[in-house]
Amino acid sequence: MNTFTMAFTLPEQLSHDAARSTFYWTPNAVGSFTSPVGPSLGQFGPVRPANADLVRLAALVYAADRSVTRRANGSSWSQRRFQLHIPVTDPDAWQASQAHWEALLGFLSGDAWSLAFHPAQLPTEAATYRYAGAHRVVLLSGGADSAVGALLSQHELGERRQLLFSHIGATNLAPRQREVATRIAALTGSRGLAHHQIRFSRKTTQPNGHRFPDERSTRTRSLLFLALGLAMASIEQVELHIPENGFASLNLPLGADQRGSVSTRTTHPYFLHELSRLATTAGAHAPISNPLSAMTKGEMFTRVSDLVGAKAASEFLSMTHSCGHTGHRSLGYPVLSHCGVCFGCLLRRASFRASHLTDHTRYLDTTDDPRLAAYLRDKSVAASLRGFLGRGLRTADLITLTLPDHYPLADAQSLIERGMHELETLPR
Repeated sequence: MNTFTMAFTLPEQLSHDAARSTFYWTPNAVGSFTSPVGPSLGQFGPVRPANADLVRLAALVYAADRSVTRRANGSSWSQRRFQLHIPVTDPDAWQASQAHWEALLGFLSGDAWSLAFHPAQLPTEAATYRYAGAHRVVLLSGGADSAVGALLSQHELGERRQLLFSHIGATNLAPRQREVATRIAALTGSRGLAHHQIRFSRKTTQPNGHRFPDERSTRTRSLLFLALGLAMASIEQVELHIPENGFASLNLPLGADQRGSVSTRTTHPYFLHELSRLATTAGAHAPISNPLSAMTKGEMFTRVSDLVGAKAASEFLSMTHSCGHTGHRSLGYPVLSHCGVCFGCLLRRASFRASHLTDHTRYLDTTDDPRLAAYLRDKSVAASLRGFLGRGLRTADLITLTLPDHYPLADAQSLIERGMHELETLPR
C-alpha cells in the first residue's frame, strides 16, 4: 500500500520518511508543488471552501499518481494501491461518500484507492479576483476539442463574458494555449476575452533533496484540471464546460486487450456525472457540462467551418495540439510535434478528412528518419484501429461503456458508428 498525506507547513527538519509520504503545499510555494496559489486558493478569489477541498483532494491524488511507478506499459498496466489522508474543511461531508469517491478514482486511473478525510488547519490567505462578471468558465487545454468548445461557447454568449481556464502541464504548451485564445477572440470579435493560465505540478524533489519517482501516465491530472476549473467557477456560481468530442469521451476499447486505454476517461459521461454529483454532495459548486458530448470530432470541425468559413477553420484547427506523445523530443523533434500514429493524431487526421478541411498539421510519420520510424512503430495504434474497424461494433463493446442512467445506449451506439465511419476515411 502506498500511503500519502498533505501538509501546509514545512518542518525545519524534513525526515526521509516524511519526504516519502507527505506532500507539502505551502502559501509561499516552498514545498512539494510548483504553484502560484496557496492551499486555500486565495489568489483565485473567494473560492467556496468545499471547492478548495476538492482541489486539495485532486492535487493529492495527482501527486500520488505521479510518485508511484507502474510495472508495465500499454494495455497491461499494473494496478497500484493507494491510501490517502486528505485535509478538508468538513470531513463528515466528504467521508459520507468515501466509497463512491474511491470507486470513481478507480474508474479514472485503473488503480485501487482508499481515502480518509481529516480536518484541515489552513494558513490564512488574502482573496483577490480579476474576472468579475464571467458567465461561464471553459477549460482550454490547447487541443482541438477544447478550442472548438471555447469558440462555439463565445459565439453563443455573444457580448457576455466567458473565462478560458488553462492548466499548464508541459510549459511549452502555454504559448499555444495563448495563441488559441487570441485566435478565438479574433474569430468571434470578442473584446477582452479573459484567459487564465495556471502552472500546477508536483516538483521532482522534496525540499530536503528526496527525489520522487516519476510516473508519466498520470491519468489523474485531468481531475486536477477539472477541480481547479470548478474552483474558479464557484466564485461567480457559473457552469464549467470541458469540451471533448463524444466519440473519444466514451473511451471505447480498440481490442480485447485494451480497456479504453487509447485515451483518458476525463470526459467520460459517467465520470463527469459522478464527479459533479459527489462534489455537490460534499458542498462544492460542481455544475459540469461537455457541450460536445453528442458530436464526433469531424462533426465538430464541420461546425467550425460553417461558423467561420473553411479557410479560417483549417488554419484555426491546424494550430491546435492533439498528440498524446512527447517522447520524440529525445530524438530532437519539438515536443509539440504531432507523431501522426497515436489515437489522438489518427482521430484528428480523420476529422479533417470527414469535414473536408485542409489539414496544415505536420505529422512526424511523413519524415524520413530511421530512428524516428522505429519510435513511431512502437507507439502506433494504427494496427489496433484497423482491427477494430474491420470487425465492427459489437454488443460486447457497448456493454463496457458504463453509461450513466440518463445516457441512452442507442445514442451511444449511433455516436460510435458515426465516429467509426470517420475513421474509415483514413488511408489503409
